[in-house]
Amino acid sequence: MKTLETPRLVLRAFRETDADDVFAYAKNPKVGPAAGWKPHADREESLRIVRMFIAQDEVWAIEDRESGRVIGSIGLHRDRKRDHPGARMVGYVLAEAYWGRGLAVEAVRALQRHAFEGMGLDILSVVHFPFNAQSRRVIEKCGFTYEGTLRRATPVFSGEIYDDVCYSMTREEWEAQEDIRDN
Repeated sequence: MKTLETPRLVLRAFRETDADDVFAYAKNPKVGPAAGWKPHADREESLRIVRMFIAQDEVWAIEDRESGRVIGSIGLHRDRKRDHPGARMVGYVLAEAYWGRGLAVEAVRALQRHAFEGMGLDILSVVHFPFNAQSRRVIEKCGFTYEGTLRRATPVFSGEIYDDVCYSMTREEWEAQEDIRDN
């Protein structure tokens, strides 16, 4: 897993020693449910998740450059709505104390660059639940195009089934944005 760096963040492979940091944000009832997972009950649950991330090799730890703490995660997952090898789905979560600072946008943009320029992917998708306005703002700031809402699409830990508000970005759209940013 390639380490990705931004001015304020290091996106790197998870280590088992990150479990305490993960538990610190994943136990918060405002964090996991916005992404469809239950708050972590204890450090052992966080350690199991970290081990899963290590084994899957598709999720980066988001490390705050200043403190050295892991403050979230970001991944490039198999796109469950597009069945071809050039498609991935972005997923991310950030500790509540770091919301509203532009860090999620910074992390997603680094991942977009890696996905399109480093991995040669054709398309990235991302979804949020209708109630998650913060995630919607991140997605829009990162230049994804709204595709539509897939109703009753994702079962979550509580047994409810949420709509997926769907967005995507093609490599050509990324390149056009890069041309605009470079000029």
